[in-house]
Amino acid sequence: MSSLGAIGGALSVLGWGMLNTYTAMVQGDFRNNHRHCHSIADMAQEVGGWVTKEIAGGLFIIAYVLCSGSGIVGVSIGLNALSTHAACTVWWAFLATMVVSGTASVRKFHQIGWLTWAGFISIFAAVLIVVIAVTTRDRPAAAPATGEYDLGFYAVAHPSFAAGMVATCTIFVSSAGTSAFLPVISEMKNPRDFRKALFLCMSLVTAAYLAFSLVVYRWCGQWTVKMVAYGVGLVGLIVSACLYLHVAAKYCFVRVLRRTRHLQENTITHWVTWLGLTFGLGALSFVLAMAIPIFQYLIALTGSICFAPLAVSLLGWLWIYDHKFWYQGTALQQAVFWFHAFLIPLGLFILVGGTYGVVEEIIQAYADGTIGSAFSCADNTGST
Repeated sequence: MSSLGAIGGALSVLGWGMLNTYTAMVQGDFRNNHRHCHSIADMAQEVGGWVTKEIAGGLFIIAYVLCSGSGIVGVSIGLNALSTHAACTVWWAFLATMVVSGTASVRKFHQIGWLTWAGFISIFAAVLIVVIAVTTRDRPAAAPATGEYDLGFYAVAHPSFAAGMVATCTIFVSSAGTSAFLPVISEMKNPRDFRKALFLCMSLVTAAYLAFSLVVYRWCGQWTVKMVAYGVGLVGLIVSACLYLHVAAKYCFVRVLRRTRHLQENTITHWVTWLGLTFGLGALSFVLAMAIPIFQYLIALTGSICFAPLAVSLLGWLWIYDHKFWYQGTALQQAVFWFHAFLIPLGLFILVGGTYGVVEEIIQAYADGTIGSAFSCADNTGST
């Protein structure tokens, strides 16, 4: 919001929310039309062969490892805020990694599924605390205590290309992880009900994101606050990182042990592979979190490198694969066809432009001291 302004930010939240909802609907329809497709990689193979499958699978793993890394950064910020930076940030992040990796090592998703409710309540309560708290103060807590100050609230902002792309990718990725919905379809009593669940979920996410972000931006502007709500939200941050890591590890696990007895049996190979993947990918998440220790940049990088091709470009391709004859149909069908064709270069533009923007912002952050160094012990809350 602070980069795009209230109007630009609100339009971005609504626009990406609606587009990601629609592309998720395309995923669900494609999966129901091709029942042998159980993941986004399977869909990529259906339309482009094994090379496309490997690319999509790699992007899927990278995306959820980066998401897990952003969760580790969030937990380290929370622990720093609650303890007033009582220990080195790297140690807090390492502790978070151990907890996240250990929790993600529970094999069956349904065994940790109940954590999603605890995580949802935790995060939602934490955000509500912040939203309510900021409206009761005369000025933001991070602003100068006395004298005049610039709130930094703008209806329309004029960011640089790099800052604008980082902000856009950050908003985009908030609702772009719809590829994780696909395994759920197989477990539904009636897969045709996927749209109902999708619309309910995405409506709540988009409405909450829009309302909460506008309220916080209106009352805090450019001044970030030290979230006293971290005590409430810490559970949600851990759970979200755990789920992302579990999804990535499970995909790799199935790929490695597919067509072997070790996939289902409790053999030594089974457990060594599973724990090696959860803790190995957890270690990778930790390294990425400490190399790019700013939450927003990790999130934006996830959106540009991974979810732009997976949730935008590939989805245009999937739709065209099932509706290729619309190219020669009525005027309306041709217009719809070209809309989906446009999604392919749109995703590629976000991939290139967003990655460029994140790299530029990271370089600038290192240059101006916002990021001290990789694996720095410095406080990452900006409050001490």
